[in-house]
Amino acid sequence: MRKKTIRDVDIAGKRVLLRVDYNVQVEDGFVFDDLRLRESLPTIELLRAAGCRIAIASHRGRPRGEVVPELRNGPVAQHLRGLLDAPVLAVDGCVGSDVENAVAALGPGEILMLENLRFHPEEAANDPAFAGALARLGDLYVNDAFGSAHRAHASLVAVAEHLPAVAGLLLEREVDMLEAVTRGPERPLGLVLGGSKITDKVLILENLIEMADVVCIGGAMANTFLKAGGTDVADSLVEDERLDAAARCMAHAARHEVRIVLPRDVVAAFGSPYRGSVRTLPVARVPAGWRILDVGPATARAFRASLTGMRTVIWNGPLGLFEHDRFAEGSLAMARTLAELDATTVVGGGETAAAIHRAGVSGDVTHLSTGGGASLMLLQGRPLPAVEALLDAEA
Repeated sequence: MRKKTIRDVDIAGKRVLLRVDYNVQVEDGFVFDDLRLRESLPTIELLRAAGCRIAIASHRGRPRGEVVPELRNGPVAQHLRGLLDAPVLAVDGCVGSDVENAVAALGPGEILMLENLRFHPEEAANDPAFAGALARLGDLYVNDAFGSAHRAHASLVAVAEHLPAVAGLLLEREVDMLEAVTRGPERPLGLVLGGSKITDKVLILENLIEMADVVCIGGAMANTFLKAGGTDVADSLVEDERLDAAARCMAHAARHEVRIVLPRDVVAAFGSPYRGSVRTLPVARVPAGWRILDVGPATARAFRASLTGMRTVIWNGPLGLFEHDRFAEGSLAMARTLAELDATTVVGGGETAAAIHRAGVSGDVTHLSTGGGASLMLLQGRPLPAVEALLDAEA
């Protein structure tokens, strides 16, 4: 990694302000999906072994500068306590004298969970004074919050002006893997792109098209590509203002002899996705008034055949309306395909990672990212503000 990590500095006995991304769903006081907590454990354990006094900072949800009781970090601290089998204290604030005193009272290896950073509007504003108040809690700043690394917030960027700032093990692993597959992937390279909008995915194509060999496109974004190519997609979601961009992408791919694979059959619905009629149809025969909400089985097989033989495959974005069981099979089929490929397989976070988990194959892909927006930005070839703020590694 081109930035310093906790391996590059003396951490013994230090007070450490550890920024993580524990933006997890909590239901009835229990953490629903603890992947991000589990992935942060190696960094926490390394700091504990070095006798550090650790103040953990995170946000949850979008409280917009207001205290929202259901977004407090207390349940997260309790869950982390169970994962570590060690005490994790929690406080009601994240800055101020009471919090500073609580950190000062920690013993070597002890942990304090700060309250939700976004209860303060200064966090999202990247406010330097708020960052300075956070910095008083540590001698060293460690960023392990890959899922938030695309945000220029006070606890991610401005705080690095006040403390020596280095990467944790999770952040290091994420950046190393995603930069490796975007800067010099083993060829042939396959891309699988889905989701609802093409704007972000066009930037991925522009960044990787000259290295790619096959691009499989699903999700609602495929409707825009299909329409740009002359296919009638009936009442399906289409970004009409992006038709020219889709056409340019297909022309650019053709110039570089990159094969774009679009849906040949689809799962379409008439009426409510929950209760309306659903059919599997050839893509060119979607009736008026119907909406495409998933790729069909023939398309899933075509995607699988196209990716067989790839040495690297990157997947970002679900292939259908994944949150509804009726339209999840395309994404689940892709998850199973990636699990069976003899290739380096990299999966973006968010709903794409959820499909991998739901298919039960999370242990069968090479890298499952913990960050949707951050992984998307790296796949686009753009720098992450929170990473750029860290100390540069020595040559």
